[in-house]
Order: sequence, then C-alpha cells, then structure tokens
Amino acid sequence: MPYSTPRITPYLYYDDLGAALDWLTKAFGLRERHREAGPDGAPVHAEMTLGDDGLVMMGCPAPQNRVPKRLAQLYVRIEDLDAHFERAVAAGAAVLERPADQPYGDRRYAVEDPYGHRWYFAQSISRAE
Repeated sequence: MPYSTPRITPYLYYDDLGAALDWLTKAFGLRERHREAGPDGAPVHAEMTLGDDGLVMMGCPAPQNRVPKRLAQLYVRIEDLDAHFERAVAAGAAVLERPADQPYGDRRYAVEDPYGHRWYFAQSISRAE
C-alpha cells in the first residue's frame, strides 16, 4: 500500500533530534522517512512513519519557536500491543500505565519518552456482550 499523508500530523520538538530519532526507532519501531540537516550536519527536521498511515514530524526548537511547558501526548493505534510494550520498556521508556483493557474497547499502555513526550499505544479488542 503506498504511503499517504494523514490529514493531521503532530510536530514534536526534541533538543537532540538525532538521539530522538534513534530512540524512537528502537523503542517504538518508527521508521525515518525524511531528514533535513542544519549547517553543522545535525538533523534539524525529520519525519517518521509507523505503518502505512502514521506520520510524526519533528525538529529541534529554533530560537523563534517556544517549546511548550507541557509536552505532547500522542494516541497511536498498533497491533500486538503487549510485544510493543515490552520493546518500549527494554529501550528505556518510562512506564506511566501498564497494558490494560479499557471499558471503551481498547487495550492500552502509556509511556514517556526520554524527552518528556507521553505516548499512548492502543489496540482494539472485542468487548464481551
């Protein structure tokens, strides 16, 4: 399936974008789609994908960009949630919520990346009628 750009795309700031790209690949399985380097060769903008329809843009905060006092929270739908959780924990993600079934029909866990962004990963589950 060819990749299509989602209608809404989060943009996250990381002080060390190169390290963040490596960590997000290792912990969550995101894949780098695009990278732009600054004059010193360090990445200043990047795009990462998850599957065929998930896109996250990210960059280093420039002087004219203010980093928010509260960082982002993302809700990401995935398959094989429990294996994904183990991968994230092994990479050093700070556990906020362990995997648990939710009353609205998702199995979900929450972690914080080393830069303070909170990631909620969810998998649809069938509810008993």
